[in-house]
Amino acid sequence: MNLIEKFRSSHLISKLFVVMTVSIVAVCLLTSLITIRMAERLFAETFSITNGKVLNQINTGMESFNDSVVNAVTFASQSGSVKTYLTGGDTDSVAMSKVYYRMAEQMEQIASNLGAYDVAVTIIGVNGRSYSTDSNYWPGSSQELADDPLTRYTAAEPRRVLYQYDERDGKAGKERFIVASKALVDRTGGLSYGMLYIAIRETEFRRFFANFTSSGNDVLVLDPAGVVVSSNRTELIGSKSSELLRDVETLKRDRLDYLKGTAFGKEAIILANDLPPYRLYLVNLIDRQYTAGQIINIRQVALICLVIIGAALLLVFVISRRLTLSLTRLVRLMSTITKKDFRNYISVSGSYEVKELSKAFNYMLDELNDYVHKLLETQKEQRNAELAALQRQINPHFLYNTLASIKLLVQKGSKETAAETINALISLLQNTISNANETITVEQELENLRNYVFINQVRYGDRIKVSYFVSPDCIRCELPKLILQPFIENAFFHAFNVKTEGTIYILISKTDHSLVCEVADNGDGMEFDPNDWVPDHPKNRSQLLTGIGIQNVNHRIKLLHGESYGVRITSVKGEGTQIRIVLPLIEDSEVTGDAV
Repeated sequence: MNLIEKFRSSHLISKLFVVMTVSIVAVCLLTSLITIRMAERLFAETFSITNGKVLNQINTGMESFNDSVVNAVTFASQSGSVKTYLTGGDTDSVAMSKVYYRMAEQMEQIASNLGAYDVAVTIIGVNGRSYSTDSNYWPGSSQELADDPLTRYTAAEPRRVLYQYDERDGKAGKERFIVASKALVDRTGGLSYGMLYIAIRETEFRRFFANFTSSGNDVLVLDPAGVVVSSNRTELIGSKSSELLRDVETLKRDRLDYLKGTAFGKEAIILANDLPPYRLYLVNLIDRQYTAGQIINIRQVALICLVIIGAALLLVFVISRRLTLSLTRLVRLMSTITKKDFRNYISVSGSYEVKELSKAFNYMLDELNDYVHKLLETQKEQRNAELAALQRQINPHFLYNTLASIKLLVQKGSKETAAETINALISLLQNTISNANETITVEQELENLRNYVFINQVRYGDRIKVSYFVSPDCIRCELPKLILQPFIENAFFHAFNVKTEGTIYILISKTDHSLVCEVADNGDGMEFDPNDWVPDHPKNRSQLLTGIGIQNVNHRIKLLHGESYGVRITSVKGEGTQIRIVLPLIEDSEVTGDAV
């Protein structure tokens, strides 16, 4: 209280000296702190977007490897020679020579599917026989493999290709591998007659992401137990981090772009992607301390602040009286600035103090304008990333259901029908996955739908018919790929649960400025108010939008073309459902076609 009373009763110059001293120190510290925090936050947001795209590129490489593994496994499981080798008994030497010769040919074919990768393929059978393309690459006898946890886990899930971390003692010491394994199961009896292993060294597996790492920017592959199975930081391989696993699961559960946490004793920005075929997580760790040091030299900032404070303390007492008049004039000028107008700069004039304050104020406006610009750019990139993510979600969902249909046909033994179905699937893949364009013509979309309808009618019969009504002048129009298929799928699987048969109608027409696509059925229908329907509402999602592809169609259209376009759904219980999709009218002048 005595200090406060003395301050109140002191001279104005003393008050001004104290206030200015405290103010200068506070401004320096707060400006530095705010600048550092803003830079860190902006860096985190920008880097998370950039590295998110990098993770997607790494995902693509790993998916290509998984596709090669699946092709090799499929070939082995369908090979009669492989089955004979793994289940047959001892015969005369001539017959055994033929069996071994055919097995060698089949193994060459299996290995050819993986020719782009340095791997070893090993097969063991229930009769004790084994075959390996390179026994020195991944050492281990058939007896050791039979008792290995790799085999037990594979046998427990015979219908999946499993990826597991494995360590072996080799000539050069302990070697680390990522092993893809699959049980070979007899289609008729359902019994396992062998095991297939595809081993790749961790150093080879690491090449999928090694080119995307740098100092302070690390990539890890984490298994569901939190064990690091591969990383550019070799000292972390084999170690376990429950804390990092918890952060990765939080990112996945809350659908966050990034998370600030602690990993292996360091503060880090954490990004993660799922690797569903591998049952692994792809994790990107950005060292916050290292990156912060690259952005701002904190020691230099602190030194500059100290120099400024020291110089100010030496000068403030001498020229405080002159500064009083200059400050009054500066306040008068600043009070005329329009609120929220970051372009209203102050002219630098007057005493030294006023000039410095004017420069600082103008500098702050520059920083704010720069920050707002960068923030808008960041939001634009986030919007583009969201659109790309929605577009990638539809194709895998559609492909999964189509392959399930083909699987049932193969199990029923309908070879000719299965072949026709596979041809239809091939045509679909050529028009969708192989076609790099995001949009296709109505004619191409109709061809895709006919193939898809054919597959489903082969599986379920022709109790559900499909009729097409397409205006001839719509054939050249373009629309996003697979925009109608999710609704046809929803009608096939959910519109005729009570009624045993019915018809799905596909109608395509155009107005002056819009392309209108309708998918209607005379199936079960449902009770709901179309005026209250919101695509993201949990209630509507559970009742109507049962497929993830259908949920994303409305988002995808709005992200591509704006809020004036999208999906409208009407339904009457017992009478059927009608889905109306409105798209912008875009015509491809190079495409010609006849009326459907």
